[in-house]
Amino acid sequence: MPTECSAERFDFGSVEGRAVEAAFDAGLVTSDAGALLLGATDRAIDLVDRFANCFRDNRRPDLIEHTVATLVRQRVFGIALGYEDLNDHDELRHDPVMAVLAGKLESRRADCAPVAGKSTLNRLELSRAEPTRYHKIAYEAAAIETLLVTLFLEAQPQPPKQIILDLDATDDPLHGHQEGRFFHAYYDCYCYLPLYIFCGRHLLAAKLRCSDIDASAGSVEEVARIVAQIRARWPFVQILLRADSGFAREALMAWCEENRVDYLFGLARNDRLVAKIEAELADAKARAENSGHPARRFKDFKWSTRDSWSRRRRVIAKAEWTQGEANPRFVVTSLKRSQVGARQLYEDIYCARGDMENRIKECQLDLYADRTSAATMRANQLRLYFASMAYVLLCALRRIGLAETIFSNATCGSIRLKLLKIGALVRISVRRIKIAMASACPAAREWALAARRLSQAANARAAPL
Repeated sequence: MPTECSAERFDFGSVEGRAVEAAFDAGLVTSDAGALLLGATDRAIDLVDRFANCFRDNRRPDLIEHTVATLVRQRVFGIALGYEDLNDHDELRHDPVMAVLAGKLESRRADCAPVAGKSTLNRLELSRAEPTRYHKIAYEAAAIETLLVTLFLEAQPQPPKQIILDLDATDDPLHGHQEGRFFHAYYDCYCYLPLYIFCGRHLLAAKLRCSDIDASAGSVEEVARIVAQIRARWPFVQILLRADSGFAREALMAWCEENRVDYLFGLARNDRLVAKIEAELADAKARAENSGHPARRFKDFKWSTRDSWSRRRRVIAKAEWTQGEANPRFVVTSLKRSQVGARQLYEDIYCARGDMENRIKECQLDLYADRTSAATMRANQLRLYFASMAYVLLCALRRIGLAETIFSNATCGSIRLKLLKIGALVRISVRRIKIAMASACPAAREWALAARRLSQAANARAAPL
């Protein structure tokens, strides 16, 4: 623990004749006591240990102070708590709750803290595919990608009849000279272009890519890998891919048609498509002018590009007149007319893909998935994996511990603020560690309920079959 010294006192006036003073002299106090729920969630789904098993450690065992499992716990729990920078861990390594979460209260050497500082964690992030003198820990990307899908499969109590996989590419702005840095004209900045795949709130893939590519680049390989793993567990599940017009490419649609996977993609408008719905647009305009409200009509037809598509496909057109102008939209799908009508397909199924953007915002804004400032693509991909695992952990906390509470639909940032950032006094004795949390915590009832539910889930997982 840090060396004890006289703390500076700060004067904040007086209240009813009593002086108000403050100082950093309370000893073992933490502002992250609520993070015990993260440890309970990890025990319920067994995330961190399996994540740590995706690393190869070539260090000498007799010289190791911090195991890979300890380092991975620090990084995942730290990001979930809002500490995205490695520099933060030079102070966090002395935090008693971080030591409890890492499962290590004492160090083997007198000159070390119980958990690692920034330099050790930095060597973990800068791992190479093959060990070197200074980088002896390496991660297996394929194993991590498999684990993300495995965690999704385990989260389902019963095999669903149908699942929808949402694909999207987003920008990850860069402010240095990182490997793979390119200027993207649409986003008007230097950036990466990561590919995300979700099923509802479940994250199945987070692939870092250069931005000098098509938005759909690599999607066939990612989808094929994920679909194969899902069907190995659920052979009869119906799978629908959903994405914007950046993924309406022949390669992906042809793969879906050959592998019993349905798709629903946006379709970029062009003159030929707009000409197909001239009558519908005119009718929508007349209705809007008569009623004073936006009007829309739908048209269902077969269509093909001049040369890039291998066949004619079903296209749904939305002919809309709003705010005094036409607003046509198009989607292409493999779903049959007998399965779903045009309006329902567009309004109820396709438009729902917008919720995926909220999931990406959670990853990037709440969990710092866009903090890719390392020099190499490999290191930045590992940072993306750490943020992804933190997201999966918080989603499991929300799903298992907070169902049917006021936090059942809360964002990761709100869960952190309301349930994890709780001040507490920490007392460590020979027999126990007592964490005395603030009595006035507004979310104490929900916190206690989540703790009980997570404990039950962990016991159920540990129970023999």
